[in-house]
Amino acid sequence: MIPVTKIDGTSMMLNAECIQSVERTPDTLITLTTGIKILVRNEVDEIVEAFKSYKRDIHGPKTGLTPGDFQ
Repeated sequence: MIPVTKIDGTSMMLNAECIQSVERTPDTLITLTTGIKILVRNEVDEIVEAFKSYKRDIHGPKTGLTPGDFQ
């Protein structure tokens, strides 16, 4: 989940797995895989960084191993 602030000022947690796209329109428009669109106050870069952080938390840190290390 990533935190966002909707245009009306209310905060919510958004399921990062449901994000299909993020656009600057000039407000930030998040389109979900369900087709729902949400206008938020957060900048596009904030959403992208929150998404990356979420993915790192889920998948853990990179180990530096390469496929050849498993032979």
